[in-house]
Amino acid sequence: MSISSAIHAQTATDDIRAKAQRLVSPLVDTRDDRLQVVATFEHQVTGVTVAPDGRIFVNFPRWTEDTPVSVAELMPDGSIRPYPNEDWNSWRNARMSEVSPNDHFVCVQSVVADQRGSLWVVDPAAPNAEKTIKGGPKIVEIDLKSNKVKRSFPIPPEIAGPGSYLNDLRIAPDGKYAYLTDSGSPGGLIVLNIQSGQAWRVLSDDPSTQFDPSVNVMTDGQPLRRPDGRQPLFNADSLALSKDGSTLYWQALTGKTLYRIPTSSIQNPDTASRARPETVATTEPADGLWTGENDEVYLSSIGNDAVKIINPGTAAYGSC
Repeated sequence: MSISSAIHAQTATDDIRAKAQRLVSPLVDTRDDRLQVVATFEHQVTGVTVAPDGRIFVNFPRWTEDTPVSVAELMPDGSIRPYPNEDWNSWRNARMSEVSPNDHFVCVQSVVADQRGSLWVVDPAAPNAEKTIKGGPKIVEIDLKSNKVKRSFPIPPEIAGPGSYLNDLRIAPDGKYAYLTDSGSPGGLIVLNIQSGQAWRVLSDDPSTQFDPSVNVMTDGQPLRRPDGRQPLFNADSLALSKDGSTLYWQALTGKTLYRIPTSSIQNPDTASRARPETVATTEPADGLWTGENDEVYLSSIGNDAVKIINPGTAAYGSC
């Protein structure tokens, strides 16, 4: 056997072994040995991002607890430090009348590091995913070199109303636009012109951004329910942007349809109302999307505790 043939055979054997391990692991309650524990936290985490230089940032929402830190940098020893400083993280439910919501984190949902030296923080400012705090909804840009807030973009009440819940964010490669999902009521997309600071809603209350009442979200083999027994009905949630920034993907968490739209059709507030979404594929409830190097879209499969992948060009869909 030639060296190249031997290498090919070994690679094929390794692939078969890895696939077998992934199939067997759930049955024997073992973990794929490629997975490594990076950190564990005492509070719920809804956002994780890694900057180009390897720094890791996380955020803790105020859903069921008055968490002591909203945004943090994960340090090499596994500890966390409030980011960018303790003052921005000093808002508390019990002190809400004492701390201004426009320049403090109220209830952060996600953090995203871009390729241009900034960390972006999405603050829907709706503790317990209830009514938004007046003056609180905002997008905050932090300079990763100076570790200081570079700019804060308040999202006005006509864009993020009382029932709004800003969810996820993607930044255009040229740094001119930010795209967000609003999983609150009514569901929709939001476009932010980073240069002017102007924001506008897109596909607000459109079927593509609303929950599907026929879908049951399952976790650990059980239907997801609120403490009072109600089924959570989440609108537009997951979001992904193609590598060249030309196509935006999204879907409702309580849903099973992936949609997309050309970003050029929603970059002008005067013409965005005429934009029409396109159905990409039938999927399943997913709480996160991400775009790979070849524009494949990764989905977090809630019901299967897994990550799945879809090729938007062929709609081929399956497990990683």
